Amino acid sequence: MNKINCTDPNKELFEHRILPTLYLFVFIFGLLSNGWGLKSLLHNWKKLKNINIFMLNLGLADMLYLLTLPFLVVYYFKENTWIFGDKFCKVTRFCFNLNLYCSIGFLTCISVYRYLAIVHPIRVMGRLTVTHSVIISVLVWILVGVQSLPDMFFPKTSENMTQCYDSTSKKYVEDYLKYSLGWTLNGFCISLLIILGCYGHMICVLCHKNTINKGQKQKSLRMLFILILLFSVCYVPHHVFKNLNLYSRYLRNQNICTDWNFWVFNSYQITRGLVCLNSALNPLVYLH
Repeated sequence: MNKINCTDPNKELFEHRILPTLYLFVFIFGLLSNGWGLKSLLHNWKKLKNINIFMLNLGLADMLYLLTLPFLVVYYFKENTWIFGDKFCKVTRFCFNLNLYCSIGFLTCISVYRYLAIVHPIRVMGRLTVTHSVIISVLVWILVGVQSLPDMFFPKTSENMTQCYDSTSKKYVEDYLKYSLGWTLNGFCISLLIILGCYGHMICVLCHKNTINKGQKQKSLRMLFILILLFSVCYVPHHVFKNLNLYSRYLRNQNICTDWNFWVFNSYQITRGLVCLNSALNPLVYLH
């Protein structure tokens, strides 16, 4: 590390070209895939039973975020010129967090329900009702909303009101890094461990139980593959590089330059595009 005046990475390629193009693609494809998925969900409503409540909420969280993407497309195509005001900037970024962590929460609920249905079918038979699913869904929305609320109090626009930060301004980077690390632990790591534990045990049970038919085994393994795909492509890289990028910004504020500053920034920009894909890929869960 060198303690000199650091230069900021060049944002032009990613933020003015790649991100808005990807956001536009996700908006169009996401609306189509979620519309198709929700239609399929409603068509199989009785067949899916309790788990359909979680999948419906997953779809609603995706649609909420997708509706904010056109504003971000305009913002990045206009070379980081935000024209919709400070409050709406905060609302847009809030909707991103709400979608991201509600999606993770509902995917966790779906995984736990699948686990209980396969590993402990006798114990849970008749005990998991629609009412339970509704209550759990409401709790997920409330918990994610409450934990996302502090993000609204961080400055999101520049002094001249032309930029809409996805995190916050330079002055508050250190505080935002602490907030982001807390969210990563509570909103992501715990859910990831629960999902890995559930599906890891399910694989062991499916491989050793002869009473479960082949179709059920294949369906569960496909679900596991889809969730691993979602977390590997969308969620894990985003959380890793988001926090590394915030730490890099914090070091630059101290005039401490690092050799990995630029590649972390570039990697983070790529994961920003990848994480928004979760809104388009989540329908794979309820279409499956």
